[in-house]
Amino acid sequence: MSELDPASCLVLFSGGQDSTTCLAWALERFARVETVGFNYGQRHAIEMERREPIRQRLAALSLHWARRLGPDRVIELDVLGRLSASTLTSDLPVVKRADGLPATFIPGRNLVFFTFAAIVAYQRGLKHIVGGMCETDFSGYPDCRDDAIKALQAAINLGMASRLVIETPLMWIDKKDTWRMAQELGGAALVELVCEETHSCYAGDRVHRHDWGYGCGECDACRLREAGWRGFVGGAASAAASP
Repeated sequence: MSELDPASCLVLFSGGQDSTTCLAWALERFARVETVGFNYGQRHAIEMERREPIRQRLAALSLHWARRLGPDRVIELDVLGRLSASTLTSDLPVVKRADGLPATFIPGRNLVFFTFAAIVAYQRGLKHIVGGMCETDFSGYPDCRDDAIKALQAAINLGMASRLVIETPLMWIDKKDTWRMAQELGGAALVELVCEETHSCYAGDRVHRHDWGYGCGECDACRLREAGWRGFVGGAASAAASP
């Protein structure tokens, strides 16, 4: 392992709204930014096809970002999909689980993602690992909670005798403010990129185009994204109308 570079990071990049916003956030803050994605048998695998076009468009938005954006890699974790009973990885009815968790919950998914990302970061000398987990405005996944992420960081560093840092810039903001963050980072061009290129819909719908992007409009991911967009656009309109 090379020494961990404090000016470097690895972004967990799925091709969705949150991870794209986090990638732009990282490109503003770190001199060396790499990305990692995971094929885990997700039914909305269309998100993986969006990753490289998004990376290219982000680089085109800013020479500053283009110079900082480094290699991408995809890790095959289809065993995770085979082990889990989730509507994200199998043809199950979209109903609430008996334990109250969403039908889309995959036990341990983020724990596995961060562990494999930590292995990559450790080998590559990347000190920071950036993920788009959020406890404020999310589908109810327990492994998105701040306590879970902090505990995982401690376990990873104990197990690897390292000082890796997990960054979650969206943890305490809602989807409205995630849209606002994109605007603050890259202006209207980045907001348009998020709308047009990213994919969040659990159904994998790239046919129906809404003002907030593509999706079925019915799944949890689409509802959260749309509600955030409405709040973002409404807030911008109110600010513009104020004297």
